[in-house]
Amino acid sequence: MAKLHRLISAVLRLAAAGGAAAAAIIMVTSHETTSFFGIEMEAKYSYTPSFVFFVVAFAVAFAYSLLALLVRPGSTASRLLLLSDVMVGMLLTGAVAATGAISQVGKSGNEHAGWLPICAQVQAYCSHVTGALIAGFVSLLLYFLIIMYSLHAVAEPLCSCH
Repeated sequence: MAKLHRLISAVLRLAAAGGAAAAAIIMVTSHETTSFFGIEMEAKYSYTPSFVFFVVAFAVAFAYSLLALLVRPGSTASRLLLLSDVMVGMLLTGAVAATGAISQVGKSGNEHAGWLPICAQVQAYCSHVTGALIAGFVSLLLYFLIIMYSLHAVAEPLCSCH
């Protein structure tokens, strides 16, 4: 049974690491230059703090996922790993939420604040950001599964229900 726990945990963590890496890479490669009413405009992920936060959060999640593979399920360290999984999940939730909010402003603007939508002018950039958000959301869902599975693995030996 321990081998099955280790295999499931490793598969989930590798999938989450892949999703986190994909999200960060897609966001880092999002840039486009266009001319708008004769004015040269460049859209780049590094110009938006929430997009930089997204990249850093998913890079941290990628590195953490790989390091977490070294911890054996059921060990004392796995309980600390569960706490760390929850913290990384919260970090990714914040990154996806912040990036999603700014992306929506870029797509639709905000007429009350006088912010114009920019996605009509930089469609490739906005498509990249959307792709990064999708990959980030998938990675976030995988982290949710990791947390649920880790809770199960940590709680199972404590339960005398069987």
